[in-house]
Order: sequence, then C-alpha cells, then structure tokens
Amino acid sequence: MPLPEPLSDPLTHGDLSVRRMRSSDIEPIMAIESVSYGAHHWSPESFKNELNNHVGRYYVLVHEPLGQIIGYCGYWLVLDEAHITTIAVDPAYRRQSLGELMLVMMLEEMTLQSVKWVTLEVRVSNVAAQRLYYKFSFKTMGIRPRYYQDVNEDALIMNVDDVQSLPCRDIIRQAKASLREHLGGQLPRGVR
Repeated sequence: MPLPEPLSDPLTHGDLSVRRMRSSDIEPIMAIESVSYGAHHWSPESFKNELNNHVGRYYVLVHEPLGQIIGYCGYWLVLDEAHITTIAVDPAYRRQSLGELMLVMMLEEMTLQSVKWVTLEVRVSNVAAQRLYYKFSFKTMGIRPRYYQDVNEDALIMNVDDVQSLPCRDIIRQAKASLREHLGGQLPRGVR
C-alpha cells in the first residue's frame, strides 16, 4: 500500500492524537513499516501477534483531519524492565520531532509503571536515532552482529539504567515542554 500524500504542513492543519494500536491499523502501518525497515520488516502477522502479546504496549500517532496514521511505536513491559521494539514515522512527516514525541510518551508511561531499566536496538548507521536516544540518557552497552538481515547490519544495544532517576525524569520533562512549544502549545490528545 503506498503512503498517502502529506498535507502541506501536517502539524498546523489539525490535531494529532495518540491511541492504542488496533488490528485495523495494521494495513496503514505496513506502508510505513516497509519504508522504514526495508525488506526484513515485521509482517502483518508479527503485528497481530504483538497486539495479542500481554507484555506489549503499542500506539499509533494519528493526524486527525483524515484519521491518517503517521507514526507508531511500541514496547514490551516485564516487571520493572521495558524493551522498545519499534518507533517509526511516515517519511513525509519526519524531521518534525514526532519520533521524539513518541519516545517521550513511552518513557513517561514507563516511569508511571515503575519501569527502571529500558533497552532497545538501533542500526549502527542510524546516527540520527542514536543522537535522540543519547539525549534521553541511553548508553551503548553492546552490539548485535548482523541483527538487521536486509543488509547484514549490526545493531547497537542501548539502555537506560534508571529511567526513574531524577536526571532522567528531568530530561523527559524538559523534552515534553519543548515538544509542547514546538507543536503550538499543546501535545497530541492521548499524551499525558
């Protein structure tokens, strides 16, 4: 399914909202997924399985005038640990801090659920994402060789030791304030 054409300025032509992902969202998500992750992206069946996974928490970012899904994210929650499994934004809507918005939303939700330790994997070539993660106190803790099978690219394993720490919470709070200002004074519906 091809990606829909973006509006000329997506962040000023209506509201954004965040809500839980539903199985009916899988088809539009797949268009973003295949562009974002290449040939070895998750399948529709993978998303269905994740939506039924009791430890999974998955969300979509919706541009409300059209009900268009422009991003999605998710993580697994097990006791006091979380693993971010995916963050992706429609290419037409990138470079507008929407990936950061979804990361902030997840990290804030994790703090409310008493998560302490957060992990994720990121391509070694995805320097922009790494910069974002470093901004939120993630550190590189290892490498998964040839993790991304489409080009046999390594993944950095990154983590935050204590998302409950005051410095980490301050980073989240400051980023949220900056995002609110960037988005015209309000955060999308569904973001605390």
